[in-house]
Amino acid sequence: MAIDYKQSGVDVEAGDALVDWLKATAPARWPHQDKLVEGIGGFAALFRADFKEYREPCLVSCTDGVGTKIKVAVHFESYREVAQDLVAMCVNDMVCSGAKPLFFLDYYASGRLRLDAAKDFLAGVQAACIESDCALIGGETAEMPGVYDGNDFDCAGFSVGVVDRPEVLGRQRVKPGMKLLAIAASGFHSNGFSLLRKVFAEDMDAWREQLLKPTALYVKLVHAAVKAGGVNAIAHITGGGMDNVPRALPEGCAARLNAWPVPPQFLEVKKRSGMSWASMLTTLNCGVGMVWVVDESAVEQLIRVAGEQGHRAWELGDVLAGEGESSWHLADPKWEGLDT
Repeated sequence: MAIDYKQSGVDVEAGDALVDWLKATAPARWPHQDKLVEGIGGFAALFRADFKEYREPCLVSCTDGVGTKIKVAVHFESYREVAQDLVAMCVNDMVCSGAKPLFFLDYYASGRLRLDAAKDFLAGVQAACIESDCALIGGETAEMPGVYDGNDFDCAGFSVGVVDRPEVLGRQRVKPGMKLLAIAASGFHSNGFSLLRKVFAEDMDAWREQLLKPTALYVKLVHAAVKAGGVNAIAHITGGGMDNVPRALPEGCAARLNAWPVPPQFLEVKKRSGMSWASMLTTLNCGVGMVWVVDESAVEQLIRVAGEQGHRAWELGDVLAGEGESSWHLADPKWEGLDT
C-alpha cells in the first residue's frame, strides 16, 4: 500500500495556506519598512543594514521561548497571549542594552498543524511586533507528528536590533549612590509556570485571566525613558526573579531593595505553595517586570515618563558599595514575614 507525506501526518498544503494567510494579513507597512528588502515567503529574509545615524552601530540579538506556559495556552486553547510572551521575552531583553529592535523571527512546531490555532498565535506575534516597533520578517512552521502529542506545540523567537556603542546601557555605567526604579509587571509574565500549573491545577479555569495574561511589552517605555535621560542599566525580571538585578550591577556594588506591595495572585501562590519569601523572590517576578538603575536626579521625571507610557513605576531602592560579586538584599529582612 502506497503512503504519501500527508498520510504520514504532514500537511504541506496546510503550511502553504498558513503562509498565504500571513502574507494577506500583514500590515500595509511594517516598522522599518524602508529597510525590508525581502521578508516572509522566501528561503531567507533580507534587511538593509543602513545605520548612517549611528557612530558605531552594534547589532544586538536575543532568542527565547515561553517555557511551560505553552501548556496553559493548550489547556485554554488560547494562543495570542503566549505569542505576545514570545515577542516580549526577546525584545524586553534586548532593550536592556538600550537597543532598538529591528526584526523578529518565530518558530512554531506542532504534531499536527491546526490552522485556527496557528493563525491565532501568529496574529498575536504580528500585533506584539508592531507594538514593539519591530518587523516580523520571517519564521518557520514545523509539523512533527510523533514528536508532539495531541494539541501540544512549542515556539521560539529570535530578534535582532541595533544600538550605538557609546549609548549602550549596562553595568559599566552604574555607581554606588544611584537609585533603583521598579517597573510593574503585567502579571506572572512567562516564568515559573511549572510551579504555577501545579499550584493552580485544581482550579485553573478560575485563574484563567491571570495565568494567560501576557508579558508586558516595555520597548516604547524604555525608549521614552532613555530619551528623557538618567537611565544607566536595566534588569529584565524573568526566571530567577530578583536574582536578575545583579546582572545590571558591576562588581563591588549591591542593590538594596525596599518593600513593595506584592499583587494578590503572587500572595495566593505563596499561600498555596508554602514557599518562603526568599524562594518566591527568586522564582517569580512578584509584581516587578523590570528594575532600572537611574540617576538620583532623574527619579521623579522617569516615574512620570512611565505613567505617560501607560506603565507604573516606583522607587525600589538604591545601589550601595559592596564587596566582591554584585548582589542584592532587602532593606528590611523581616519584610512581610520574609524567612531565610
